[in-house]
Amino acid sequence: MGTGENEEALRKIIDLTRKVSFGILALHFYVYCYGAFDAWGFSHHISDRVLLNLKRTGIFNHILVTKIMALLLLLVSLLGAAGKKDEKIRFAHAAFPFFLGLLVYLFSQTLLNLSYEQELIAAIYMGVSIIGYLLILTGGGLMSRMLKLRLKDDVFNQLNETFPQEERLLANEYSVNLPAQYNLKGKIRSSWINIINPFRSLLVIGTPGAGKSYFVIRHVITQHIQKGFSMFIYDFKYDDPSIIAYNTLQKYRDRYKKEPAFYVINFDKLSHTHRCNPLDPETMMDITDAAESSRTIMLGLNRTWIRKQGDFFVESPINFLTAIIWFLKKFKGGQYCTLPHVIELMQIEYDLLFPVLRTEPEIEVLINPFVIAYLNGATDQLEGQIASAKIAMARLASPQIYYVAIL
Repeated sequence: MGTGENEEALRKIIDLTRKVSFGILALHFYVYCYGAFDAWGFSHHISDRVLLNLKRTGIFNHILVTKIMALLLLLVSLLGAAGKKDEKIRFAHAAFPFFLGLLVYLFSQTLLNLSYEQELIAAIYMGVSIIGYLLILTGGGLMSRMLKLRLKDDVFNQLNETFPQEERLLANEYSVNLPAQYNLKGKIRSSWINIINPFRSLLVIGTPGAGKSYFVIRHVITQHIQKGFSMFIYDFKYDDPSIIAYNTLQKYRDRYKKEPAFYVINFDKLSHTHRCNPLDPETMMDITDAAESSRTIMLGLNRTWIRKQGDFFVESPINFLTAIIWFLKKFKGGQYCTLPHVIELMQIEYDLLFPVLRTEPEIEVLINPFVIAYLNGATDQLEGQIASAKIAMARLASPQIYYVAIL
């Protein structure tokens, strides 16, 4: 396992091996250029005695022995070196300094045969050898890095741009399977994006024109209709997805156990819409359903009320509208339970409206505060409570919205 401690220990071993390599090379210079060091005053009888003992081991029997030992230790340290990855590195970039350094390093001892002053020859020899050593270090580091990348069985390609993707079609009764293509090692391959469980939420994000509808949404529509799903589509750019849904439904109509129907609600093109009643009495089982419809309508028409829920002047109009909706739901079996009738009933004079509303016992608790205020002559307070509901509902009386409301 590659942990931080392991990497730190390896780095310390590499550094120690490299230091030992350079130390052996320094001893080599001291032994074979001893005359120059002695002339420069860098010799000492203790170091000389230590080197005489080392000479008995045979490592100084030939000039190349210690140089090759230093070279081998350097190469060992390079094998464990890890550097910064660079995709632009080529073999020639590493081979040239490495092999040039080898030539310079291994054949630099020929300089010792020159007929110049001993100190000058020693300085030139050590300088050239160190240059060769550094060239080997530079080129070897690059070659070691390239060797590691090649030996590593990496599923990613050489440019680290692509990777193997799912090429199997994994389908079930709920899945959405999107066909795709990808580039792997310079070849275009076919793949599948398998959304096995779309009920865990599916979010599609992209700028306008990025292809969200074409590459994702249309497949969701067609594949789920093909599998017999019912569907509610909010067609923001009518009528592209609607046409796809309609044509797909006609093609796979036989997949449904019950004969499916196709409905469109369009607030902009009334000739393209079906009739609907958002206050359908059959969908309201008890007065809480009427209260929920009332709250949805009022908060939708007065967005600032969302932050003021619980306030008296917010809850009073909602309760008043709830009473109107539930009264029409109960009156003659809900025959007149529509938004236009709600709007019209709210406009009736209070002395005619309240007696009618009080005939329905279930809304008496909602109407009593308004009735009491009216009987006590607090008409200003009463208007303050109801006026906002009347104004909000009057917004629905514009020709276009009013027509849609009674569909």
